[in-house]
Amino acid sequence: MFFVDTIEVAGLGNRSYLAGGERTAVVVDPPRDIDRVIATAVRRGVRISHVVETHLHNDYVTGGPELARITGAAYLVPAGARVSYRRVPVHDGDRHEIDAAASLVLRAIATPGHTPHHTAYALEENGTAVAVFTGGSLLIGTVGRPDLVEPRLTEDLARAQHASARRLAAELPDDASVLPTHGFGSLCSAGRAEGTSTTIGEEKASNTALTRDVDGFVAELLAGLDDVPAYYTHMGPANAAGPAPVDLTTPARADADEIAGRLAAGEWVVDLRNRVAFAEGHVAGSFNFEAEGQLATHLAWLVPWGKPVTLLAESPAQLAAAQRELVRVGIDRPAAAATGEPSHWTREGEALASFPRATFAGLAERPQDGVVVLDVRRNSERASGYVEGSVHIPLHALHRRLQEVPDGQVWVHCAGGVRAAVAASLLDAAGRDVVAVDDGFDSAERAGLTVRTP
Repeated sequence: MFFVDTIEVAGLGNRSYLAGGERTAVVVDPPRDIDRVIATAVRRGVRISHVVETHLHNDYVTGGPELARITGAAYLVPAGARVSYRRVPVHDGDRHEIDAAASLVLRAIATPGHTPHHTAYALEENGTAVAVFTGGSLLIGTVGRPDLVEPRLTEDLARAQHASARRLAAELPDDASVLPTHGFGSLCSAGRAEGTSTTIGEEKASNTALTRDVDGFVAELLAGLDDVPAYYTHMGPANAAGPAPVDLTTPARADADEIAGRLAAGEWVVDLRNRVAFAEGHVAGSFNFEAEGQLATHLAWLVPWGKPVTLLAESPAQLAAAQRELVRVGIDRPAAAATGEPSHWTREGEALASFPRATFAGLAERPQDGVVVLDVRRNSERASGYVEGSVHIPLHALHRRLQEVPDGQVWVHCAGGVRAAVAASLLDAAGRDVVAVDDGFDSAERAGLTVRTP
């Protein structure tokens, strides 16, 4: 018998996997914080014999080299990936025994598209494929983005994605489980995945890569591509060089004087508390990135790369969880940190800053004179509808384009409230009069606001 354990990396919308038999197992696309992977193997009572990468990742820093070093496992990386460390280069058709007692073998299947060297791995039991680790090739209802390597390669890689998906569908049985790395909120996905599990047979019936001709598929795929997170630029080189081990020890403690000094120096002071608590009272000049949700994606996308970051958290547990999230995207060590109440983070005599929160109904009731409605959703979201007269600056560009926000009180919204809170904190720190619309965008039209589509 075989098993497959899923290791969720929810903040990045990814999954890693531990799969094997009674004695040994393989890890597929491990996150950088490998202690979770090792703990899963310990609970299973198996030795990690192989660590494999489906591709050189663009959206997170891998834990593969360190996991292989600590466990003594063979480290399998597609042969076409240019890396600066020793690994077992994997070619199409290569087979690696995972557990002899369970007759488990891993077979490499070249699936270019997400990257030129992308490789999927079929898990075979007694010669029959029971699952396939598809990385960023065939996802649930969609495929991985083909535009993360080189703009001139995008169309060719899109066509390769179509061919790779069809190869998997042709070579594998309908009941084989499809186990992708991306597609659970990851921005490496070319579309929105629905559901949490699937099979080859289910994808044959619903995945556009398997239901549309190549020209129609490529046209639809390319038309739907959105902005690439800025931090992706740094992930590939980090993974090619071989990431350093992580350090999750508690950062140096920052008192109120140090927090003020770091703000004065232009560094980023990031408040991890819930957006409601932040709006009610926070250190003037600090930014709000909620610890829950997509902290790593949002912060890594916005912060100028390499700028020192000080973290403010309501508890040591919240701080530790945030550190873990951030090392996954290469923000390795906070410059400093503080926990507790915001009143402890300001110097004597300094008042906390605050701003109001509202709903779309409140916006509809507000006199429109002197009010600026700012939409910080991505381009693809705005394309499905927007509040008439609103200004559009995606969140990831806002800190560079604050001067483009017209004068007046700014009512800022996104699709649900989290990104609006980040944007409101940026505007508040810049001295603007801001209201955070903490509401779902589907409420806008019901509230009486005119919603138009381009």
